[in-house]
Amino acid sequence: MKLTGTQIRHLRGLAHHKRSVITVGLSGLTKGVTKELDSALTAHELVKIKLPAGSRLDKQTMLHRLCASTTATSIQLIGRIGIIYRPGDPPVIPLPGATRPS
Repeated sequence: MKLTGTQIRHLRGLAHHKRSVITVGLSGLTKGVTKELDSALTAHELVKIKLPAGSRLDKQTMLHRLCASTTATSIQLIGRIGIIYRPGDPPVIPLPGATRPS
């Protein structure tokens, strides 16, 4: 899903006060983590994920793989915290500038 800069800023603002719902441990990306993330995205649309310590490239790769496996969009990665968004059906979080289905 392609988001505009305004939509990304809006989602970052909404995620600011949320707590991390998913924590990826030292075992990395397991089927259980992917399944829990998929459930969390279905329930919340916007999810914070706590990633294990490592290089920035490792964390970016992990976040990208999580997004690819759940058909979600990466919003932000700061330190060990990643933010992922996947709109529900129908979307619950209104995005600025998004057209609403009739």
